[in-house]
Amino acid sequence: MRPSQHLSAKITGYRFRWRGEATVTGEKEMEGTVMEDAAAEDIAARLSSLEGLYFPRAVQSTTASSDQRKSILLDLLRRDPAIFLERYGLQLSLDELLAFDALKHDYEVDWHLKNLRKKISPTSEELKSRSVAVRNRRLAYLNKLVSEGQYFSEDDIRDREPYLHHEYVGKFQDSMSRNMARPGERWSETLMRRAEEAALVSRIREEQQRLGVAECDWVGNENMEESEEESEQEEVETEEEEEKQTGASSSLAEAGGAENKQGTVLPPEEMQEMMEQFTSIMQQKFLSGEDHEHLDYTKIDNDENLDDHWLREVGLDAEEKYFGDD
Repeated sequence: MRPSQHLSAKITGYRFRWRGEATVTGEKEMEGTVMEDAAAEDIAARLSSLEGLYFPRAVQSTTASSDQRKSILLDLLRRDPAIFLERYGLQLSLDELLAFDALKHDYEVDWHLKNLRKKISPTSEELKSRSVAVRNRRLAYLNKLVSEGQYFSEDDIRDREPYLHHEYVGKFQDSMSRNMARPGERWSETLMRRAEEAALVSRIREEQQRLGVAECDWVGNENMEESEEESEQEEVETEEEEEKQTGASSSLAEAGGAENKQGTVLPPEEMQEMMEQFTSIMQQKFLSGEDHEHLDYTKIDNDENLDDHWLREVGLDAEEKYFGDD
C-alpha cells in the first residue's frame, strides 16, 4: 500500500525534471533529484527478462517481447518511481535500490526504499520482530482454519498424511466400512470414493515398505482376497440393489466400531484421545511451515489483516480483566 500522498514543498526558482538537471531559471544544478539514465536502463532491461513478471491487464497485450516490456518498465520508472518500487521493488537488488537514492527527496520513494531495505537486508532486531509477527499470523490463521472446520477434519488430514493417520487412528478403525455404500450416496459417488480410498491405501503401503514394515502387516493384506471378490461382485450390481443393501451395510459398519481385522479394539474415549493427538501433530506441522504443498505461506506470513486477530484478543483479555477485578 502506498503511503499517503505527500504535499511537495514549493521551492522558488527550482524546476524538477526526470531527465536533465534541476535548474534555477534553467541554469543552476541541484544534486540528488534525478536517477542516472544508465541505471534506469539497466534496471528495466534486467526486469524485462524475468519470467512471469507482473504487468497490469491494460498493457499485457503489449508485453510479448523483451523490448516491449523494457519500454513499459522504463516509462513507469521515469513517470512514477514510487509506483515502480511498490510494484517491482522486491525484484531489485540492494545495488539497484541505491540508484533510487537520488530520488529520496520524494516522500513516497523514500518510504518504499526504507521498507524494501528492511525486507531485503533486515537487522537482527527486525528479523526477531518479523519472526514473532509470522508466528502470530500463522497462529491466527490456524484458529481461522479450525473454526471453519474443513482443513483439520479427519478426512482432510488423512488425505494429507495417510500413513500418520493409519498409525494413530486408522489401524483401530474398521477398514471395510470405508468401502461400503453410504446412505443416500449414488453408485458413481461410491465408486469414486473407493478409487480415492485405494489411492490412500497405496500411499500407506508405500510408506510401510519404505520403513521396512513386514509385508504381513501392510495395510490391506489381511483382507486382500476378500476385497477383490467383493469388488468384482459389486461391479455387476445395479444401483437399486446397492441402495437396498445400504441399511444393512451401515449397521455392519456401526457394529464394527473401533475394531479392525486383527480384532484390536479401543474404547471410544481412547479413540478420541488418539484422534486429538493426531490433529495436534497436524496443527504443529502447519505452524512449522510443512504444509507448503497445500497452502501459500508467503500470503499468510505477509497478511497484516491477521494482526487484527491479536488486537481483538488483547481487547477481550483487557475486558475480562476489568470485569474480573470488579
